[in-house]
Amino acid sequence: MYESLLAYVRSLSSTPLTEQETQLIKEVFTPRKLRKRQYFLQPGEVCQYMGFVVSGAMRQYTVDGKGAEHVFQLSIENWWAGDRESFTMLTPSRYYIDAWEDTTLLTIPKTNHYLLDTLPAFGEMITQINQRHSFALQHRVNAALSLSAEQRYAELVHTYPEFLQRFPQHVIASYLGITKETLSRVRSLPTKK
Repeated sequence: MYESLLAYVRSLSSTPLTEQETQLIKEVFTPRKLRKRQYFLQPGEVCQYMGFVVSGAMRQYTVDGKGAEHVFQLSIENWWAGDRESFTMLTPSRYYIDAWEDTTLLTIPKTNHYLLDTLPAFGEMITQINQRHSFALQHRVNAALSLSAEQRYAELVHTYPEFLQRFPQHVIASYLGITKETLSRVRSLPTKK
């Protein structure tokens, strides 16, 4: 179970992990299983854990006053789940995070996160994650503001094709910021080459 996390750390770091560092990672991360639809976090709670997805799929979303869900993030294997702002600032979350499939995570509590700050490989990984997260967020905001529904769907198909296999249409539509009907129409259009 830990091998996927260790491989992930290695893939984002040029510094090798020592045996002692590998052991520390195994000590501070705890396995946790979530059943489909079980919450990892709910609005108003402070995010005390970040989770590395070993298997399964999760979604992070809000619900508006009319009861509509707005999906902010989807997570599958080798992705992280958690509210970064709440975890870092210890503020109440505004998000629901739940398991879309039965999910296995390796979680690290806020109280132990500092232990990994001394590990060069882990620090490099965090830097890479933060850069990728920033770039992805900029790209997503730009897409929401300037791309058509067809273009947003085409980008999703190109960038994250596995999402289409793992999440139903209404979740994909919410993630793209379009209605289920618009997604159905866009999916029926011929693919542009």
